[in-house]
Amino acid sequence: MPEIRDRPDTRVPALDLLRVAAVGAVVLYHYGFWGPAAHGVPQVAMPFLAPVAQYGFLGVPVFFAISGFVIAYSAEGRTPVGFAIARFSRIYPTFLTCMTLTFVATLLLGGAHFSVSFGQWLANLFIAAPMFGKPYMDDAYWSLVIEVMFYVWVAAFLALRIFPQRIDTIIVAWIAITFANELTIDAPIFEKLFMAGDSGFFAVGLLIYEHYRGRRDTRLYGLMSLALGTAAFQAVHKLERLGVHLHASFDARIVVAICIVSLGIVFLATRIKRVPLPAGLVMAAGGVTYPLYLLHLQLGYTILLAATPEQPSILPTVTVIIGVVLLAWLVWRVLERPAHGWTRDRLTMLAARLGWPSRVGTTSTTAVDPARADRLAQASVAEH
Repeated sequence: MPEIRDRPDTRVPALDLLRVAAVGAVVLYHYGFWGPAAHGVPQVAMPFLAPVAQYGFLGVPVFFAISGFVIAYSAEGRTPVGFAIARFSRIYPTFLTCMTLTFVATLLLGGAHFSVSFGQWLANLFIAAPMFGKPYMDDAYWSLVIEVMFYVWVAAFLALRIFPQRIDTIIVAWIAITFANELTIDAPIFEKLFMAGDSGFFAVGLLIYEHYRGRRDTRLYGLMSLALGTAAFQAVHKLERLGVHLHASFDARIVVAICIVSLGIVFLATRIKRVPLPAGLVMAAGGVTYPLYLLHLQLGYTILLAATPEQPSILPTVTVIIGVVLLAWLVWRVLERPAHGWTRDRLTMLAARLGWPSRVGTTSTTAVDPARADRLAQASVAEH
């Protein structure tokens, strides 16, 4: 691998706007096509948008690609402990807040369509609620489990000191495992453990970061092509299961085109240094995407069906979506930012007292700046 220049200490504002587009596609998918199907609710709020909205599911893997980029940035210079603290403090306080809000709203307004229990809330405290025999509080949480598994692997590779030094080997092995599973036994345990249904998207993001930090070589472009092809294959491979579950028909050519174009846009976004919008607005747009992703489906549909028990119409649907966006903004502005800083600082100090430095090259007696290198780590899908 050629010598890489030092990591640029800047934000990538275009990624914040791209996150907004990705979460918008997911919201469109759920309100214009999917609905809360896992709960047996037949209503789709905006069925006239179905021909376009049905492809909005691809917003989630775009988040995974952004996550690959962001997590590579966040991991540099950190110990495994420091990386774990950074990720936990970023995603968990917001998750706990949004999950609890969804629980309360469903408990009060769920009526005939939705039901929850205290046991379900307890299981969801661990994010992967199905491991405890309980359903997710919101069906969108499945992607958060994938995201956390990605963090676990990155932390393990940091501990082994092979990330990002052996990034090429990691990606080749990862893609090999992906195809070995997807084309043979297609075992759910391997798909979850190795994120075999989405590894190509994460790999694209990791390689985009390699390019962003200055790497230019034939191997990089070859791996990027391989990862891009893997991502397109995985998106098409999911169509069979989606079609059976939703009784719908998808055009694989459209899916491939959306994958290639959207991942190309992720790459281009990392090349844009400034956008012609106020910096505060761009930061808020990026920050609101994670709580909006966590709140929009279960909580939004609970309120919508409580207000319009029959087939929802366009006006109440738009009103509910706007309301959920405002709630997500409040969560980000009032709760997430201070909770993130408080949690990060307390865990960093605790780790330092235990002799576990958060930064590479520091010791337990060295002053630690826990806010350093967090500029990019605002949100990703699952931090969605």
